[in-house]
Amino acid sequence: MAYKVRAILDVEQDVFRDIIVNEAINLEELHFTIAKSFGFKGQEMASFYLTDEDWEQGEEIPLFDMSEDANSFSMSTCITSTVLRKVGDKLIYVYDFFSMWTFFIELSEIIENPEKELPFIAISIGNVPDEAPEKEFIGENTDEDNFDAFDDESNFENLDDLDLDNY
Repeated sequence: MAYKVRAILDVEQDVFRDIIVNEAINLEELHFTIAKSFGFKGQEMASFYLTDEDWEQGEEIPLFDMSEDANSFSMSTCITSTVLRKVGDKLIYVYDFFSMWTFFIELSEIIENPEKELPFIAISIGNVPDEAPEKEFIGENTDEDNFDAFDDESNFENLDDLDLDNY
């Protein structure tokens, strides 16, 4: 079987690709396919994030497993069909952590008998801008009063006065 995956680049203009891939590829292969379909080389760090129907970001699936736990996720050990099980399932994909190219990935169709060799781009709409848009990260439950202590320099110790041998 094959998956028709829609990858929408999070920019002002409409920029997306519908890509047909084998359901059995791992997320590392999906990462390279998506990156190349948007004109990137696929050489930058990237991660997929599990998400719900409201695009709330969940658990990270990184390109490389950098944890000490041998059982943790990475793109090479995660098969696409385990995270995209039914039409409408979604992921967030972030490519190049310096630029933060962000994509919304959605399984839009399951194809029983694909007619072409996989993967291939079924639809390509829009052009990738020269630079990624700036992202504003807003944390939940921010309270301005919690940061008042940082406004007064007298609240900070002089680093020269610290006895670093104790640490």
